[in-house]
Amino acid sequence: MSETLPPQVSPLELVPDSIVEPLDFEAVFGRKAPLEIDIGCGDGAFLVEMARRHPERDFLGTERLLGRVRRVCRRAARLGLGNLRVLQLESLYTTRYLLPPGSVSVIHVLFPDPWPKRRHNVRRLVQPEFLDAAQAALVPGGILSLVTDDVDYAGHMREVANAHAGFHAVPEPPDLDYPVTDFERRFRAQGLPIHRLRLQAP
Repeated sequence: MSETLPPQVSPLELVPDSIVEPLDFEAVFGRKAPLEIDIGCGDGAFLVEMARRHPERDFLGTERLLGRVRRVCRRAARLGLGNLRVLQLESLYTTRYLLPPGSVSVIHVLFPDPWPKRRHNVRRLVQPEFLDAAQAALVPGGILSLVTDDVDYAGHMREVANAHAGFHAVPEPPDLDYPVTDFERRFRAQGLPIHRLRLQAP
């Protein structure tokens, strides 16, 4: 990883030496630990809280917007979280090219853009090629956790997952205690259902 960063770049912002080679997470975090990825981490509320609750694990968030990346890094730095990094890069590209095979325990995709207009459906993240990349990145038995408030996207997710030989749906553990995101809190307040799909790799 690059050691000479511009002064405005937080040590928690992951700036790879190369974006065409898989990341070395032992070098990034300075240890070998279970790794979880928050794809499109947004304001980082889920990512930061997960890292705070689980110091024994490492967490990587991806986000396209630089302003959000910097805000998440500042928030994590204030809490002294050394087990979190944020990468400014497109989600599918990161999953396909930068995650080493068999390196990730859990991939979280929370409330991705539903692209509700039919002509835009092809822009949705959850497509066969994303599931291919996610399966390759996950450890055996690893988890891909998909969450949306959009009923049409939820159906699309299930359709894509059912057609994919590399995953099977599993129930959420009864003791699973994930942080509630602002998105989820807002949707619940409006009485909207939250759709969850938990997929396990072979």
